[in-house]
Amino acid sequence: MKKSIAMIMAAAAMTAVPLNGDACTGIAMTAKDGSRVVARTVEWGGSVLNSSYVVVPRGHRHVSFTPTGADGMEFTAKYGYVGISTDQPEFVVEGMNEAGLSAGLFFFPGYGQYVDYNPDNKENTLSDMQFVSWVLARFSTIDEMKEAFSGIDVVSLDSRIGTVHWRISEPSGRMVVLECIGGKPVFYENRLGVLTNSPDFDWQMKNLNNYVNLYTGNVQPRKLNDSVTLKQFGAGAGFLGLPGDATPPSRFVRAALYQSATPQADSGEETVMQCFQILESFNIPIGIEHTIDEIPQGLPSATQWTAASDQASRKFYYRTAWNSSVRCIDMASVDFDKVRFQTHPLDETKRQPVEMLKIK
Repeated sequence: MKKSIAMIMAAAAMTAVPLNGDACTGIAMTAKDGSRVVARTVEWGGSVLNSSYVVVPRGHRHVSFTPTGADGMEFTAKYGYVGISTDQPEFVVEGMNEAGLSAGLFFFPGYGQYVDYNPDNKENTLSDMQFVSWVLARFSTIDEMKEAFSGIDVVSLDSRIGTVHWRISEPSGRMVVLECIGGKPVFYENRLGVLTNSPDFDWQMKNLNNYVNLYTGNVQPRKLNDSVTLKQFGAGAGFLGLPGDATPPSRFVRAALYQSATPQADSGEETVMQCFQILESFNIPIGIEHTIDEIPQGLPSATQWTAASDQASRKFYYRTAWNSSVRCIDMASVDFDKVRFQTHPLDETKRQPVEMLKIK
C-alpha cells in the first residue's frame, strides 16, 4: 500500500483514459441446468495493461485510494474472491466471490459524473477503480450492496480520467447496472444481461428498438415483378443490417442479438465456452482505433483479455490476446481462510501456443 498518489494516478490514467480503447463488451447466459454465466472482454488499444489475476482471502484488509493518497475507506473481506486487475493489484476490474456474486467495471466516458471529493468524508470515500473489490469483498447479494452503497462517495483519482459504470450479477440471474449520474447513483435492472460503454444503459436499451426488423435465419425470395425475383446472397440474411463497427452502441446491439440467437447449452461449462465463442466476434484488431502512424507496438489485439464466471460452480475462466488457451480457477479448491493474498500475470509467457501435428 506504500505507493505515491502520483504513481497510482498514472496507473489509473493508463487503465481508464477514455480516448482509445474504452471498448468492453459484456454478456450473460443461463444453462439448462440453471447455471448462470457472465462473460466480458476488456479492450485497451494504447498500451499493454499489465493485467494479473488476483486471489484475495477472507479477512484481507483493503484501503481505498483518494486524490490525496491511500487514506480512504477501509474494509475487510468477508468473502474470498478472485479477479483480474489492471496495472495495480488494487484495481480489480472483473471478478467473482465465493458466494457467487460477480462484479465488473466498464468504461463510461462522457456521461457519468461522480461527487466532488470531500476530504472531510474520506473515511466513506471509495475509488471507482476499487468498487469491484468492495462489492466482492463485502456482499453476497445485490440488495446488501445497494443498502451499504447509500452512505458512500465514489470518486475518481484524477479528473482527467473518464468515469466508469458497473454491472453486478447474482447466481440467481439477477443483474443490475450502476451508473453515477449528476453525482447520484442510478441502478438499472439489467434483464438482458448485456453491457458495453457510453451512452447510458437506458439509452442503449431504447436503441435496440431500431433493430426490431432483424431476425435469425434466412430471407425468403421476393418478387419485384413477373421477371425479377430478389434472393439472399448467403445464409443468415435475416441479420442483414446488423452493425459491425466497434462503437459501444453497435457492440451492444450485436451482443444482444448474438446472445439471444445462441441455443441454450446443457451445463455451465458448455455455456462458458459458448460465451467465449460469442465474444470472439468482439475482438478489436490492433490498428482500427488508430491512424497508421499511431499503431502501438507489442499489442496483438486491442482486446487484451476475455473472462467468464460460472456463478453456479464458482469457476473463473480467462484467456488473453497472447494465449488463447482458456484457463480456469476453481474456487472450490481454494481455502480462503488459509490462502495468502496473491497476484500473478495472466500469462507466464506471452506467446501463442501452437500444437504441432505429427503426420504418419
